[in-house]
Amino acid sequence: MNKVALVTGGSRGIGAATALHLAKSGMDVAVNYLGNEAKANEVVDRIKGLGQNAVAIQADVGEYQQVQDMAQRIVAELGGLHVLVNNAGYSSHFGLADLSPDEWRKMCAVTLDAAFYCAKEAVPHMKSAGWGRIVNIASLRAMTGSAHGPHYASSKAGLIGLTKSLALDLGPDHITVNAISPGYTETDMTRKSIETKGEQIRATIPLRKVGSPDEIASVVAFLCSGGGGYITGETINVNGGIYMR
Repeated sequence: MNKVALVTGGSRGIGAATALHLAKSGMDVAVNYLGNEAKANEVVDRIKGLGQNAVAIQADVGEYQQVQDMAQRIVAELGGLHVLVNNAGYSSHFGLADLSPDEWRKMCAVTLDAAFYCAKEAVPHMKSAGWGRIVNIASLRAMTGSAHGPHYASSKAGLIGLTKSLALDLGPDHITVNAISPGYTETDMTRKSIETKGEQIRATIPLRKVGSPDEIASVVAFLCSGGGGYITGETINVNGGIYMR
């Protein structure tokens, strides 16, 4: 079976690295993006250079109709949908006093609603194939909370709850559902804080380094492989030891 993966927010950072790792494992990949078409097309070109098929698809994954249209296009152009990586997200910093209801709803839409929408559209195709993998990209803040990002921490914590619930629901259909909780990782979203507070940040991490997108993506690829087939409902911390359960 030629496996097809969808990576949301796949034009940069962890998403781009994940798309490339999945392609290296032999999957065709749909690279979802919101605004950066050029970066998404660069990832597609690199995937094709690896000998796999790929397509860039613009969609706001916080809008259900756009997710429905995207899933239909993936199946039509790539021939199926077997792997879903819910990676789309963004960062904004507000304490409770300054956090508006609109910003709260936007964060929940991009992080939590989107994962639900994408799973709802992808799972019927996984069931038809008799095989599927879903990986949700959560965050260290889902476990620790965040004084300057209650909307971010709450939506990521909700993503872990969704992960466990879908794992229970979909296990009988041979579909695994897991989450990865990255710690400090060098991406466009975190680069500024790492540049300005890097020494302080690294001092709090037992491995004394921030992570790379490839280090997160390699764990995603493992969970999506045959070797990860007996793992479901788990949240795997990839954080250099900064948070241990």
